[in-house]
Amino acid sequence: MTFVRPRSAAATTTLVLVVLLTAMASAEQKYRVAGTDSFQIGARDLRSEIAYDGTQTLTVTKHGKSKRYVASVDYVRIDQGTKSRVRGSYESTVGASGDQVDGPNRDPDYLTVLNQPFAVQLDYSTIRDLSRLQSPVPFDFPSPMTGAPLHGTLKHVTDGTLGGVRVLGVAFAATGPIHGPLPDHPGMVLAGSITMNGTAYYTYDSALLLALDATLSIAGNLASSSRHDPVTIVYRRTIRADQPAPLHEARAGTAMPLLLDAHR
Repeated sequence: MTFVRPRSAAATTTLVLVVLLTAMASAEQKYRVAGTDSFQIGARDLRSEIAYDGTQTLTVTKHGKSKRYVASVDYVRIDQGTKSRVRGSYESTVGASGDQVDGPNRDPDYLTVLNQPFAVQLDYSTIRDLSRLQSPVPFDFPSPMTGAPLHGTLKHVTDGTLGGVRVLGVAFAATGPIHGPLPDHPGMVLAGSITMNGTAYYTYDSALLLALDATLSIAGNLASSSRHDPVTIVYRRTIRADQPAPLHEARAGTAMPLLLDAHR
């Protein structure tokens, strides 16, 4: 993220702001989010689908060399034709050494940009390395919904633009086993496999995640059932930056947000 030096201030009010904001700078990015969850047991025994649609705001606050990320989501949940409005949030802090500590998780439907298989913001060296990938590389991570280990590959796909902003494309594909209770149905023990596929797009300017399409599929059999009924569960999530070009930054000693041009 590119920081711009503040203009010199003459007014007393601005000088007060310098004192108050010296140790903190914040940024904000808005997103659209949508998704579906489909669940099926057996050929005809049980089928259900839940749909999601809403918006979210990511706030990034910098304290010294650390960054605190807070994603707040507001969406409509449609479960078998019944609509309900839901609000959620997720918090995470990245320290100076790059270590990440997750805070309160109030995102049970996995819709916030912080509750996804990809980091919400990369460092510039990682962006550079990804842009130079010539072939797939190994990629291991825990499933965001089950915690099961997934093993697969990452590859650089064709770059593009989103809202006039040049973005880096990264595709991923991973699989892994599952044997245990399902996160949304703890009474059901499933033995099977998980497959995750998707594409993420990061801006070259700030290394911020601007778009993500991800699908997680679980297929197996109920280990607790005498009939070992087959189970298929598919989670789909789509996240898009609402206005990716302007990223508003509050700077030390700046009374009004600065408009950063993502093309710079």
